Amino acid sequence: MLFKAKKDKKFNYIAEGEGQPIVLLQGLMGGLSNFTSLIAFFSKKGYKVYFPELPIYDLPVLNTNLSSIAKYVARFIEEVVGEPATVVGNSMGGHIGLILTLSRPDLVKNLVLTGSSGLYERSFGDSFPRKSDREYIKKKAQEVFYDPAVASEELVDEVFAIVNDRGKGIKTVMLARSAIKHNMEKELHKIMAPVCIIWGKQDNVTPPEVAVDMDKLIPNSTLFWMDECGHAAMMEKPDEFNEILFNWLSSDKSAK
Repeated sequence: MLFKAKKDKKFNYIAEGEGQPIVLLQGLMGGLSNFTSLIAFFSKKGYKVYFPELPIYDLPVLNTNLSSIAKYVARFIEEVVGEPATVVGNSMGGHIGLILTLSRPDLVKNLVLTGSSGLYERSFGDSFPRKSDREYIKKKAQEVFYDPAVASEELVDEVFAIVNDRGKGIKTVMLARSAIKHNMEKELHKIMAPVCIIWGKQDNVTPPEVAVDMDKLIPNSTLFWMDECGHAAMMEKPDEFNEILFNWLSSDKSAK
């Protein structure tokens, strides 16, 4: 499905549908393709779905961290969305959503986390030791999913291009370090917004115990499990993910 990008001086983004706003935040190696099913589904269900292009590789080196990206998202919600939104974050995007919800609770109506960093995650480490080896990168990409076939050749090519671009590679490592350093265990109890946690039981990057701990630490959270599913549930099992999220947003547990 093709979506038309909108650009202005400050933001590049996708906006589809009409209704209550949903803002999607990608993971470090993620992109629009991770959310195509979700956008198509919710844009027809009374929601206006936004996908802002995060400045992952555009920030100055000293500001290449998750807090700076969270401030960017806050400006996006203020200036483009114009009202509090349901924020959906995968992996690093979930971590950014957590930071945003704590720093600007007035902008977050609901928070949805799937495979979110913030407590513990496996990482590539400080570098990609065999970044020029496409088969190695393909294997690493496949490990993100329960079904390795979800890691399409196109997705592998995208990751391969990022890790072999020197500038992007450096900033990728910097943001991965920022995520590991910014542990939120002692802050999560302050989150008052309703939080929906949707997690793959076979997530190898942010293991299931991370979801259990987040559910314990966040006061107003609901945890849903998806079986035979890895780190990017909205990609690997999009229909099930959309149904869980739609039902939760329609329930008394969310801020409707």
